Amino acid sequence: MANLLTASCPLNISSCSKTGPNSLKQSFVSLPTSLTYRTSNEPLKSLSLNKKNAQRIFTVRATTLQQPETKASSGVDQSSGQQSRPTRVMVIGGDGYCGWATSLHLSNKNYEVAIVDNLVRRHFDHQLGLDSLTPISSIHDRIRRWRSLTEKDINLYIGDVCDFEFLSEAFTSFKPDAVVHFGEQRSAPYSMIDCSRAVYTQQNNVLGTLNVLFAIKEYAEDCHLVKLGTMGEYGTPNIDIEEGYITITHNGRTDTLPYPKQASSFYHLSKVHDSNNIAFTCKAWGIRATDLNQGVVYGVRTNETEMHDELYNRFDYDGVFGTALNRFCVQAAVGHPLTVYGKGGQTRGYLDIRDTVQCVELAIANPAKRGEFRVFNQFTEQFSVNQLASLVTKAGQKLGIEVKTISVPNPRVEAEEHYYNAKHTKLIELGLEPHLLSDSLLDSLLNVAVQFKDRVDTKQIMPSVSWRKIGAKPKTVSA
Repeated sequence: MANLLTASCPLNISSCSKTGPNSLKQSFVSLPTSLTYRTSNEPLKSLSLNKKNAQRIFTVRATTLQQPETKASSGVDQSSGQQSRPTRVMVIGGDGYCGWATSLHLSNKNYEVAIVDNLVRRHFDHQLGLDSLTPISSIHDRIRRWRSLTEKDINLYIGDVCDFEFLSEAFTSFKPDAVVHFGEQRSAPYSMIDCSRAVYTQQNNVLGTLNVLFAIKEYAEDCHLVKLGTMGEYGTPNIDIEEGYITITHNGRTDTLPYPKQASSFYHLSKVHDSNNIAFTCKAWGIRATDLNQGVVYGVRTNETEMHDELYNRFDYDGVFGTALNRFCVQAAVGHPLTVYGKGGQTRGYLDIRDTVQCVELAIANPAKRGEFRVFNQFTEQFSVNQLASLVTKAGQKLGIEVKTISVPNPRVEAEEHYYNAKHTKLIELGLEPHLLSDSLLDSLLNVAVQFKDRVDTKQIMPSVSWRKIGAKPKTVSA
């Protein structure tokens, strides 16, 4: 592969970067894997936002060649009177945890899928000394393996959605009917490490989403945006959480208004900004959008990722990207006490990764109307941290694992005992068939943790980021 690439762009990489805005005219190199590579001249910015250290790097953008035949499927668009064709779905952030599972699921359903990703999530691991519990293959190997197993192609565009020129080229090349936007820095702890990570999170998330909105307006005005939001936008109010909107009567007058937002980190605040920007552009430009306020996702296996070990999804267990359930399963597997933050009454919505891909497909198949901003609360069950610890303890005992629980100081600023009752009916009404957190699923998660326990870095088990001690200077999280 290296020889083929250097044949198109010799070792003097800077010469490739001088092609400027007419980079679409660069030559393509056909590879035997049916991938087509081209260079992108957008620099990857230093994650510390130190512009003096920013360097231009050589990246490739890969797209699969169009196949002569397409099988009829649920992913076929028959809305127009013209000959039917597969619905084109662009998955931004398709190399990530939710994005990869979604991309495979949609491709398996015969949607034409394009992944757009700058692969920065992998860079976060290198930067912080972290790693997925499960070994994950490169995005190119993943896509090649998927094609060898299914004869289905997934298009790949490697680049940054904060680079509008790159995003414009991806839109005009792929011509999406729907855009699924997972392409954001998604960790609350990461956004609370220091000033540079807080700024990066908000800059990447808010400006990237703005670019996506402008790209839809300019190049695909009828495209449906399916945006991953978060239940964390709502906070923990002492009233029921509605799905996006609440009807209020005040001084004798009644109106339906956006549900109040009480974000609890710089990450969650970026999602609130996204929601406001999307709602405004729906009203001003007639964009059609669905905001999926997702709960905490668990599980690594879907029907597609189980097909081959090169299709494995990632399993984060560390204190920066790992969720409570993942952390508990890994802690149980290696004999470490389960670390409950504070009193453990923190309650959130949860869902299986298999339900995440279901929800996205349902949103695509039932698009919002022009100018409509829909909000769905995307979760299936509610658990407190203490309840999760109890469930993992019982599941461990069934497998012969002795599990203990300890309380550790809560690194976050949050209510540790609170009322929580969130509505989540709209996706059920569209046909969602939930996979609930059963004993068998917990057994499966624990078995995965046991299978790969030799890959566990025990230094990453304890919390390493404090909301109260966030710093102004860049710092290393772990030694």
